[in-house]
Amino acid sequence: MPLKLPSNLPAFDVLKTEGVMVMDTELAAHQDIRPLRIGLLNLMPKKIQTETQFARLIGATPLQIEFNLIRMTNHHTRNTASEHMEAFYRPFEDVRDEKFDGLIITGAPIEHLDFESVDYWDELIDVMNWTQTNVHSTFGVCWGGMAMLHHFHRVPKHMLSEKLFGTYRQKNLAPASPLLRGFSDDMVVPVSRWTEVRTAEVEAAGLPILLGSDETGPCLIEDPDHRAVYVLNHFEYDSGTLNEEYQRDLTSNQIEGAEIQMPAHYFPKNDPAREPTNRWRSHAHLLYGNWISELYLTTPYDLNSIGQESTDLRKK
Repeated sequence: MPLKLPSNLPAFDVLKTEGVMVMDTELAAHQDIRPLRIGLLNLMPKKIQTETQFARLIGATPLQIEFNLIRMTNHHTRNTASEHMEAFYRPFEDVRDEKFDGLIITGAPIEHLDFESVDYWDELIDVMNWTQTNVHSTFGVCWGGMAMLHHFHRVPKHMLSEKLFGTYRQKNLAPASPLLRGFSDDMVVPVSRWTEVRTAEVEAAGLPILLGSDETGPCLIEDPDHRAVYVLNHFEYDSGTLNEEYQRDLTSNQIEGAEIQMPAHYFPKNDPAREPTNRWRSHAHLLYGNWISELYLTTPYDLNSIGQESTDLRKK
């Protein structure tokens, strides 16, 4: 089954060209099935690039999915045209009374700020609390995952002396987890962050670490009590995303007092003139496909029952 998207969303034509199954809203309405409702709370400045990356991954399953783009109510982006935001995004206040099978909370380039200093932090707290009654499963990505760890478990984020930037190998620490079905014993994942959460503090909070490495710390963390998963690295990145970030940093010189680092283990022979090879795409599809499979197996058929029934219908 295809991904349900507005036909005029930029991602629609991009994904259709790539062979991803997409269906416009009008045609989807004629199918007599309930699609999974998945929301994307997009906190990234490049909204169109980010929504396309996640739509590509969640649209690769055999299920029909209704993809909902959500923004913070009072925070307005300066990097995406207002016409695009008005046409395709709804503020959180407008979806507060709705139920979702899944919600993805993206990262945000605000790692240097304390959580409480972020201008939309109070509303994000509302969102995170709302997921416990209105969302069956939440996927927090990078800063979004750290925010959830901080809010629900008081696990702190720590500033690093230099940016973790590149593609790093991660160990499969829980091969029996349904989220890692089909995963290799280790895999390469893009990493791009100035902060970390520490293994000992995650384990002290009683949270299982599913993927991680000695070099970059926890990568994928499960939070069963809050029906959440936190991925601190970027499976969703395109082949060239790290290069775009590298070129941005070189031209903007935005990291004051810090040397601009080339992404590690990324360019062939560490030559920025050579095109990077995508070595994480298959595991990205596996991870999000497994998450969606778990949604399908465990979410109530009646959307209104989300937040009320058992979190695993297979145990009923």
